[in-house]
Amino acid sequence: MIIEVKVPSPGESITEVQLASWLVEDGEIIEQDAEIAEVDSDKATLTINAPEQGLIKLLVQAGDTVNVGTIIATIDTSAVSASKKADANSTPVASAKETSKPLPVQEQTKVQEQSAGEKSKKTALEAAANDELSARTHITPLARKIMEERNLTNEEVVQQLGGKRVGKADIETLNNNKKEQVQLQNDSPLNTGKVVERHQGEVSRQTERKKLSTLRLKLSQRLVSVKNETAMLTTFNEVNMTKIMELKKKYNDKFKEKYGVSVGFMSLFTKAVTIALQQFPQVNSILDGDEMIYHNYVDVGIAVSSPKGLVVPVLRNTETLSIAEIELLVKELAGKARNNKISLDEMTGGTFTITNGGVFGSLLSTPILNPPQSAILGMHNIVERPIALNGQVVIAPMMYVALSYDHRVIDGKESVSFLVKVKELLENPEIMFYQGKNPMEGLLGL
Repeated sequence: MIIEVKVPSPGESITEVQLASWLVEDGEIIEQDAEIAEVDSDKATLTINAPEQGLIKLLVQAGDTVNVGTIIATIDTSAVSASKKADANSTPVASAKETSKPLPVQEQTKVQEQSAGEKSKKTALEAAANDELSARTHITPLARKIMEERNLTNEEVVQQLGGKRVGKADIETLNNNKKEQVQLQNDSPLNTGKVVERHQGEVSRQTERKKLSTLRLKLSQRLVSVKNETAMLTTFNEVNMTKIMELKKKYNDKFKEKYGVSVGFMSLFTKAVTIALQQFPQVNSILDGDEMIYHNYVDVGIAVSSPKGLVVPVLRNTETLSIAEIELLVKELAGKARNNKISLDEMTGGTFTITNGGVFGSLLSTPILNPPQSAILGMHNIVERPIALNGQVVIAPMMYVALSYDHRVIDGKESVSFLVKVKELLENPEIMFYQGKNPMEGLLGL
């Protein structure tokens, strides 16, 4: 039976996608639900799974742009039984029946005679264990063909990849690792001949041209449109992170023991931003034609760098979440984004965005807006530097923060006041638990 594999719809507004890469080879026997391809839409990278087990035939090249609903491959389910029959007739590396039995005494004697008494009983047991590992190693026909082309032996494959199903990708990785090891040995500074050769002008000047992914292409278009269509400005401030660092140091072990995650900067910043947005609702609004849309809720997008580009998973209704709940959601969504497992629904919406360039060492930057949102907060690296505190010069862990905003929506007063409030909440984290008020004012109901 022939099963057609079609491109699913990633979302209502998306009509075409780019086939980013095939995860299987043409003519390979694949398992049901196995990941066979990655497709890039203008919002995310999605994975296509095999609906049935069988022999796959690829109909589209990696890098091609195709419409939603296009047949990109077919699966021949009738080829499965034929493949199993062929595997049964083929000679395995070592059968389980042979390896499950201890070596006969006569064979042990022969081994000892051939090695002139150098092999011990321990060596024989290790050999038996290796044979058993070989028996549990299933090498696909395509992988065996690649092994022959790359001059890889069964022993090498079993030692490195034993005990599992070995496919073409595994063999290619093993071969590349082997090449790198040989290259490192050849390029050793102790190899004076190679040093002379390198100094004789062996310098590469090759270039490589790659087609932009749909996600990267759409991202570039959106970024240019933001610069051209908004009145974007950036205001800066700095935060003394001393109390935040002390809080993490004092309570992190208890927090991790109770919730299974550490206290992170992102959850604390998200909490501070949420409180500040409720006090400055204009920063949490968007411009729609000649109207302003104000949100009575806070959905915070967290910018995450993924292998395919920048994606922004969204935390819903952060005004209702605790620090622990925010931290768990951040960890879950960031992990999905980095592994290309995040859905479009988890990236849709958002009323405000936080981006952290500090994880890459950025000291100061001007983050760009995430449309249609009106503002974005940029976090940066924490650096110890001298500051004036109570009339004295002290060394403190400081972070620059930047708020980029659309001046058509947000006035300078609101933007600066919002950032000052975020600074106040982070420098006095206990205030966060009194909805942005001083603890005594909260106690008195002021």
